[in-house]
Amino acid sequence: MTTLTLAAALALAHAAAYAEGCTKGAVVGGVAGHVAGDHGVAGAAAGCAIGHHEAKKKDKAASAAAAASEPAGK
Repeated sequence: MTTLTLAAALALAHAAAYAEGCTKGAVVGGVAGHVAGDHGVAGAAAGCAIGHHEAKKKDKAASAAAAASEPAGK
């Protein structure tokens, strides 16, 4: 039952267009939540949020680095 619930949560989270970072975070969080005491769905939700946040931070840092490497005046 837990596996089915986790699969449904992942499918819904992926369909929400959160995409970047969410799927990986949801898988890791789901497994960690399941191991920590049968809280796989809560772990997947938290992992999705954290994964998405980390991906956005990485993208922002990459954009800043790209902007810094452009020559002045362009």
